[in-house]
Amino acid sequence: MSQGFVLWFTGLSGAGKTTLTEALVPVLRERGLKVEVLDGDEVRTNLSKGLGFSKEDRDTNIRRIGYVARLLARNGVAVITAAISPYKEVRDEVRQLVEADGAAFIETYVKASLDTLVSRDVKGLYKKAIAGEIKQFTGVSDPYEAPVNPELVVETDRETVQESLAKIIDQLEESGLLEPTYEFAFESEAEFSQVGAD
Repeated sequence: MSQGFVLWFTGLSGAGKTTLTEALVPVLRERGLKVEVLDGDEVRTNLSKGLGFSKEDRDTNIRRIGYVARLLARNGVAVITAAISPYKEVRDEVRQLVEADGAAFIETYVKASLDTLVSRDVKGLYKKAIAGEIKQFTGVSDPYEAPVNPELVVETDRETVQESLAKIIDQLEESGLLEPTYEFAFESEAEFSQVGAD
């Protein structure tokens, strides 16, 4: 059984976490890994229904994502999480639990400037938050604590999807979590365009 790991995407809404996840999953599966995705929006619908957006509720949501990720990873699954996960303390708590089970934790900061996020925001949520119409909006009226020392940073306002994916694949190979291949290529270009509310 291959070693399980958690690839933990963190970043503001619209930074590209879901876009990267959707592009990465088929690549990892083609390379022979068992892959599961824990998306912030889906977890809120299925595991965290009824939670709000207070710090306590956000922390509870992230702990639930972390708990499921840990169970999967310790059984040899490659887990990708795509949730804002705004608070460093809870991300670090999840890391400790995952690593205590013998699985790897790869924190990946999906980074983009606020101007870029506003320009990508087809729903206009950022503009409403900046105008004070939406309360507790992470990155505007609610804090986002960027990772201090992540394993990887991808800057989606400066990199193409392929460039960001190549950095992720390189990181997984260098960490011994993915067998290297000399024929790594992407079939198509995707665009970082959709805003999620994870």
